[in-house]
Amino acid sequence: MFDTMTLTKIVAGFCGTLLVFLLGIWGGELIYHVGGDHGGEHEQAYAVEVPEEEGGGEEEAEVPFEEVFASADASAGERVFGKCRACHNLDGSNAVGPHLDGVVEREVDAVSGFNYSGALEEHFESWTPENLNTFLADPQGEAPGTIMSFNGLPSVEDRANLIAYLQTTGG
Repeated sequence: MFDTMTLTKIVAGFCGTLLVFLLGIWGGELIYHVGGDHGGEHEQAYAVEVPEEEGGGEEEAEVPFEEVFASADASAGERVFGKCRACHNLDGSNAVGPHLDGVVEREVDAVSGFNYSGALEEHFESWTPENLNTFLADPQGEAPGTIMSFNGLPSVEDRANLIAYLQTTGG
């Protein structure tokens, strides 16, 4: 059942497969050569010219928060509040985070019954619109040690609209 001819066929099959595999690698490297220094520089097939902008590539200056806040839309802020709704309520009851009704102009760490980390009062005294804007841009960066795990709102318009909406919630 298992003689020398069968063994020879099996070894030849493995050797043939290995040979085809190695030839495939060699052929692929010839066709799709992507690296290595083989005797000189290689020219790029084509170059895309990109015109330089006037002003040395400076970024556009961000509009000051006060200007954006003056024209903020509270109804748009209600949609932005959807990101906050997972942890905060507007009905006076605490959830994962403290309730946010009446938060604008409220003292920091002022909600009774909520266990604050203490990191906020080291950086802010009260939640003025300007302080809320600063905090909401990057909570972890502006108040290191805060237990709020939200990444922040990068758009100044979203922050202004959210703060305008929170002003309408009273308290």
